[in-house]
Amino acid sequence: MTTTPLLHPAPVAGVAAAADMPPLDAWLYRHQSSGAMCMTAGLLAWCTGTPPTLAELRELAGDRWKRHQRLTLTPVCDTAPDSWPRWAPVTGFDMAGQVLAEETGPALEARVAQLLAQPLGPGRPPWQLHLLPAADGFALLLRAHHALLDGKSLISLMCALFDGRPERPGLLRRPLPQGPSRRAALARALADALPRARPLPFHGPVDARRAVGWSRLTRDELGIARDSLASGRASANAVFLAATAGALRSAGLLGRLPLLPGVCAMVPVDVRTPGEAVALGNHYATVRVPLPVRRRPEQRLAALDRFTRRAALHRRARAQALLVSSRPHRTNALGEALGRYADSPLYSSLLCSSLASHLGPLTLGDAQLTGFSGLSPLSPGHPLALTMTLHDTAVTITAVSDHAHRALAARLPMLIGDEIRALRP
Repeated sequence: MTTTPLLHPAPVAGVAAAADMPPLDAWLYRHQSSGAMCMTAGLLAWCTGTPPTLAELRELAGDRWKRHQRLTLTPVCDTAPDSWPRWAPVTGFDMAGQVLAEETGPALEARVAQLLAQPLGPGRPPWQLHLLPAADGFALLLRAHHALLDGKSLISLMCALFDGRPERPGLLRRPLPQGPSRRAALARALADALPRARPLPFHGPVDARRAVGWSRLTRDELGIARDSLASGRASANAVFLAATAGALRSAGLLGRLPLLPGVCAMVPVDVRTPGEAVALGNHYATVRVPLPVRRRPEQRLAALDRFTRRAALHRRARAQALLVSSRPHRTNALGEALGRYADSPLYSSLLCSSLASHLGPLTLGDAQLTGFSGLSPLSPGHPLALTMTLHDTAVTITAVSDHAHRALAARLPMLIGDEIRALRP
C-alpha cells in the first residue's frame, strides 16, 4: 500500500489565508506558546490481535479523516507579544510525518508519558497518530495540541479508524431545552467565576516531565455503583466525581484544614448541538463542581448526582461558553489576569474529565478494541489531572501528573476504582 495524502495531493507545503483562533483555542494555544505549559492532549486505544502495518494505518487515516479540514490547520502568530494567534491551513502534506510506528521501546506507560511531554510544534498540523507495541497486542495513541482538538474530537477521530456498529439508539442524546437569554447567561457565568476552591497539598509548579497511571474496571461494576443511589440511577459522571472525592480523602490530599469548603473539580462539558455531534475543535466549557469530601459515600453520590444532572450542568456550561466566546480577539491586561486566575487553585482544585464512545465492539482488521484512556494536559499550578473513559464494556480511570507527583499518578486511579466498587445498593 502507498501513503495516502490527507486532503491535498500536491507535495509542496504552503500556508493559505489565516483566520483568528476562537478565544478558547487562543487561550489554550498561549499556554504553550508562552512557555508556561506543554499542551499535548492524548487518547490511547488498547487493542488485541494483529496490528496494521504502518502503510495500512496511514492509508486508513488518510481515507477516514479526509473530510476533516481542521486536521490541516497549523497555528501561526505574529512576533508581537500582544498579537492574536490564528489558524492557517497547510496544503500538500502527506501522512508520513503524522502517522508513526514503533516496533520496540520502553513499556507502554513510560512511552506514553514521554510523548505527552513533547510539544507539537508549528510548521505541520499539531497532531500525530502513533502505533505502539503493547502487552497482548498493540496500542494507538492519538495526540494533539489541545488548541486544535478537545477530548470529544479525539474520541470521534479514533473511533472513525475502526469498524463497528453505529451509535446505540438508546444512548443518543436528546436535544436540551433552549438556554437563558444572552444577558442572563453572561450574568450566570460571571457569578460562577467567583472563587470556590483552595490550594491542596499537590498544587504548585509543574515540571516538564509526565507520568501516567490507569486502572480498569468493567461497565457492570460502574453500573452497580450507579444503581446504589436510593432515589434512582446516578449518572456515570456523578459516580466518578464521588469516587474521586473519596480517593482524595483516603489519600490524605485534603490539606490541613479539611473542614473548610472549597475542594472543587473542574469538569469539561460538551456544548455541541445535535448538528455538531462530530464537529472537531474545542466545543466545551468547564463547570466547577464542589466535591463533598466529608460525607459518607452514598451521601457524596447523592449530592453530586443532583449537581451534575445533565440539564443543570449544561445550562452552566452554555453560560460559560457564551462568556468565553464573546471575548474580543485581542490581548489585554484584564484578559491575562482572568486567565491566570482561571489557572489557579483558587478557581479549581482538580481537572476531572469524562469521555465515552457510546459505541459497541469495534475492530481493526482482526484486532479488537478493548478500551480507551483519555490523557489530559496539565495546566499551570495543577500537576495532576484525572479522566474516566468509557467504551463498550470497559471503564478506564487515568491520571496524568508531572514527574514530581508520579506516585499520585500511580495510586489515585486504583483508589478511585476501589471507591467505585465500594458503592453498592
